[in-house]
Amino acid sequence: MSASPAVRPSYALVLRVPHARRTFAAALTGRLSYGIVPLSLMLAVTRSSGSYTVAGAVMALFGVTVVFLSPARATLVDRYGPRRALMPMAAAYLAALGLLTAAVSRPDTAFASAPVLGALAAVAGACVPPLGPTMRAVWGRLTPDRALLQRAYSLDGVAEELLFVAGPLLVGVLVGFAPPAAGIVVGAALMAGGTAGFVSSPAVRGVRPGKAAGRRGGGGLRGLGRPVVAMAGVGLALGVVDLLVVAFAERHGQGTATGGAGVAWVLAALSAGSAVGGLLNGAVAWRAPAGARLPLLTAGLGVTLCGAGLAPGLGTLAVAVAVAGFFVSPTLTTAYLIADECAAPEARVRAGAWINTAVNAGSTVGTAVAGALAGRLPVGVCFAVTGAAVLLTAAVTGVSRRRGTSGLVPLA
Repeated sequence: MSASPAVRPSYALVLRVPHARRTFAAALTGRLSYGIVPLSLMLAVTRSSGSYTVAGAVMALFGVTVVFLSPARATLVDRYGPRRALMPMAAAYLAALGLLTAAVSRPDTAFASAPVLGALAAVAGACVPPLGPTMRAVWGRLTPDRALLQRAYSLDGVAEELLFVAGPLLVGVLVGFAPPAAGIVVGAALMAGGTAGFVSSPAVRGVRPGKAAGRRGGGGLRGLGRPVVAMAGVGLALGVVDLLVVAFAERHGQGTATGGAGVAWVLAALSAGSAVGGLLNGAVAWRAPAGARLPLLTAGLGVTLCGAGLAPGLGTLAVAVAVAGFFVSPTLTTAYLIADECAAPEARVRAGAWINTAVNAGSTVGTAVAGALAGRLPVGVCFAVTGAAVLLTAAVTGVSRRRGTSGLVPLA
């Protein structure tokens, strides 16, 4: 179930590892649900309640439990193994989504009240199977060669990013001929099929529960503080950029009323740049260790964001944002590599989940910060402030590495 290649690692070689294609395809099928369910749920609740306030509150509850309970769900996978942990989570997730679908389909009943919708959304978010972190832990078992693992993580990261682009597009097509609740059903079906296919793979069946999970010093996660801090900075940048692009377009007379497509193209440039950067990063045989590359890649993102503030129009902003995106996927991949190196074998899923949590939490904070800054400062200054914040996280991770500290954040 592992590969020690005698030839130069490549993306094709990653997919030729025994059981890799089957396992990866199943994981991606389930993870596509991540890109479909949130938007479908928001549209369905908005239509059912007729209130953006209710929809916002429901989605906030869903998002909070998805993000901040991710390490707890990953701990269960490490402790009991993927097969024993993922299937009960998937069953609870599907049950909550089913009840949500029924509730939004009957808006005139007490079952569709705001408290009930909020509670069901919170339960659904709390039970989302962590297929992403688990797949990355499986990659570590399938590809013990570090160069091949780097390519596997790069391929995984780029594929996941494309799923988050494709998911909302599929919802847009679906709501053209079906109610938004249909998107929830589709997302649930994808998660059911993907999780079942994933846990039935021989690569996953061979994963045994971590008997010592949570008992070693630091919970088996010593040294994870640096990538967590760096990823919080990356998440902050991503949350800020989304809103600042909209603000930039509006201040240049190209807001949603006149040039919403321009905003979409700029955000697409960010994803495209990230995908290109991720694929190139995975193809390079780096001599510097991941710990040395992480602050440099984070700093590259910070510098390009500072430069984005100088863009005179949407076209040049798209170019600047694409260059910034070039650093996003490589930084994430490098953080996952460090997490894999730091974590004990029985804590690898949890390590990956902490990276995800840092990005998502940083993005949430970034969106809130951008909203406050954009109303008070020029957009160019907002980009510069964001870039400076990312540079600060790069400096912190770089200094902590030189000092040899084991971690800046206690993770247990």
